[in-house]
Amino acid sequence: MRLKLRHLEVFSALFDAGSVSRAAQRLNLSQPAVSVALGNFEAELGFRLFHRDRGFFAPTNEAILLHEEVQQGITALTRVEQRADEIRSGATAGISVATNGAMSYNFLPKVIAEFQRDYPGTHVELRVHSSRRIASWVGSRQIDIGLIDAPVPVAGLNTKLVHMECVCIMREDDPLARLEIITPKDLNNRPVIAITGDHSIDRQLAEIMSLAEMSLIHNASSYFYAIARNLVAAGNNISIIDPVNGKAALADGVVWRPFAPKIIHELAVITNKGQPVGIAATQFEKRIGETLQQYAIPKRSGKADDSR
Repeated sequence: MRLKLRHLEVFSALFDAGSVSRAAQRLNLSQPAVSVALGNFEAELGFRLFHRDRGFFAPTNEAILLHEEVQQGITALTRVEQRADEIRSGATAGISVATNGAMSYNFLPKVIAEFQRDYPGTHVELRVHSSRRIASWVGSRQIDIGLIDAPVPVAGLNTKLVHMECVCIMREDDPLARLEIITPKDLNNRPVIAITGDHSIDRQLAEIMSLAEMSLIHNASSYFYAIARNLVAAGNNISIIDPVNGKAALADGVVWRPFAPKIIHELAVITNKGQPVGIAATQFEKRIGETLQQYAIPKRSGKADDSR
């Protein structure tokens, strides 16, 4: 026996309405469609469900016995459809994402808020830790998605690299704010906020300043780009940071300018290679990638953008 939800709906509507015309109106179907569905349902069951009398449909004893089960079946199938829709949209799923401090202050909170507006009910857990710990979490399936600095410190992960051009930030009343592009000579003997931990950005800047024979002075450092920006806002400092934090509109009196020659920051979006993430996490990973594209530049030659 092959029963369909439409069969049950037609039977229920006819049982309550008593006529094909009213049942068709209730279901937003044509009258022939209702008649065909009823005929198919009766054929599957092997017995008649209604007495027909000049357009009026009176339920048979068999129909009365079946009616309660049909109502329960419709309710159950409706719940299944609703649940499937929720799962497909990610409304019932939880997403776990981890990042270092750079992306946790402004970028990811906004992405999460926008995602939850599109997918109401989706629970997102945001963790903040070092890139190495986050890569370990992804590898052991403790979280769905990691957003970390490249290079990725753990092998065997799906990795999508985003290459971004760093910017120079300063207070809006700093003389450098009058320039269109900042160059090494503009940083000569100026206090620069460094990124703690022998960061790639600082290594690139040190090499550029050395080649230009300019003096580089670090008077403070921070693990996080967002904190470096706070230090710039609070004093007579400048810094070279990623464009996500550097270009953020925060009304803190900090402005940004391009720096030449280019200093590149590489960000990695990582997931577990052996265990694909769920539908909701896949959509969230896609949203992260799309949002990051506004900061991305073409990949550097000789480097792959995706290890998948």
